[in-house]
Amino acid sequence: MKQAVLLVAHGAPERLEDVESYLSFVRGGRPGNPKVLEEVRHRYAAIGGSSPLGRWTRAQAEALEARLGIPVFFGMRNWHPFIRETMERIRESGVERIAGICLAPQFSEMSIGLYIRRTEEARRDAGVAAEIRWATSFHAEPLLIEAFAERLRPLGAGKILFTAHSLPEKALANGDPYAAECRATAAAVASAANLAEFDFAFQSQGMTEDRWLGPTVESCLDRYAAEGLKEVAIDPIGFVCDHVEILFDIDMLFRDYAAARGITLRRPESLNDSPTFTAALAEVAGRCL
Repeated sequence: MKQAVLLVAHGAPERLEDVESYLSFVRGGRPGNPKVLEEVRHRYAAIGGSSPLGRWTRAQAEALEARLGIPVFFGMRNWHPFIRETMERIRESGVERIAGICLAPQFSEMSIGLYIRRTEEARRDAGVAAEIRWATSFHAEPLLIEAFAERLRPLGAGKILFTAHSLPEKALANGDPYAAECRATAAAVASAANLAEFDFAFQSQGMTEDRWLGPTVESCLDRYAAEGLKEVAIDPIGFVCDHVEILFDIDMLFRDYAAARGITLRRPESLNDSPTFTAALAEVAGRCL
């Protein structure tokens, strides 16, 4: 049986000129807010006008393909190569079974659930007969935990604030496991890195009227300043490569917020091309196949 892996990610614009189209895909074609468009353009301009997410996703797929010796495809929900575009390639390849992995370790119906639904729709529309066996979550995969711990250990001792992307509170209304899985990943990484203590916060709350999951990073930094802390490390264990929520939100927005309160902010290197992360993806794919 011919097997393959499909990695699915959020997608991100590659030029400032692409931001408006990108946001249209994120919104599902709904009308946008000009102030939001202006702010998002500002954020991408601040990190050089382009997100490295697509480049890192391609690199992760190539590394996994080299390790497994089977085809590894990747598709984006909101930018090129779109999942639908990738499905055309999968159909032409003749694969019969696919391990589907969303490149976010923790499951939420609002995020991973949506990725899976969109991918299955694209599979049917493209006439792909291959079965996709999904890894709905890999938040506790031992090699993922070790990959994060490897990046964190060089920072040494001190206050560590783990983070994951916030979601609207309503996302957890029906027992969604996202918040619990994020905290479980943080606790496992802390244990692997031999941390005596750590904190956890949700970052990158959306620009909507919804109530978003907290505590926020800013509220934690305010508390640290009141306690007299001078150095804090933020470790985003909800993300597997560099993109705007790391390069802008942490490296610029939070770093400036911390500096204004007398705190030096540090961050471990993102997983990006970590061989241990590649090994983690191989383990997850192997279980699916």
